[in-house]
Amino acid sequence: MPLPAAALPLAASPRSAAPGELLAARFAVPQQALYLHSGRVVAGLLQRGSLRHRLVEFEAPCWLDAASALLDQPSPCDWVADTPVALLAMPAAALRHWHAGLPEAAARLLRDMALAQRRQAEATLALLVQDAEARCAQWLLQHARRDDDGRVGIALQQRKRTIAAQLGMAPETFSRVLRQLRERGLVLQSGAQLLLPDPAGLQQIAAA
Repeated sequence: MPLPAAALPLAASPRSAAPGELLAARFAVPQQALYLHSGRVVAGLLQRGSLRHRLVEFEAPCWLDAASALLDQPSPCDWVADTPVALLAMPAAALRHWHAGLPEAAARLLRDMALAQRRQAEATLALLVQDAEARCAQWLLQHARRDDDGRVGIALQQRKRTIAAQLGMAPETFSRVLRQLRERGLVLQSGAQLLLPDPAGLQQIAAA
């Protein structure tokens, strides 16, 4: 059940938005904390008026980027209504005032959680805007392990479709990039095992 306005810590003003409407912009410090009362919102990166990179979807009821409003920092991504939505908008300054009145331990916990949420969003969005080859190379390096014999590799424990979804690309794209890396001698595949004979070469691609 959606949270009733009376249960919110601050006075809230109702607001509605149509599909495709920008609710909060990347790099702008939000002046309101938005609570999604009904509908669905997508966070991602707008390019030429289109949400090309979809970071995550939010279904009501939930808060939308309250972390940026609380910390008085720019939003790390764009927030767009994916369906007709009903919102409750609370002044960001009032949210910060309410936060300052919390017990110290609770206030610190909430602030640390807000910082962690923003860092995670920034890291995920940075990964999404990389080209497909760089994303794959970075994923391979992050999941690689060195065996006792010195070989660097990965035991694939997830389906390629699942890995592709984590990287924000189609399964066909993930398979194509792996094939290109194999052709360049950067990846060797043996069943469910991927060997990385040239981690330094992958690092150069990941840094591109």
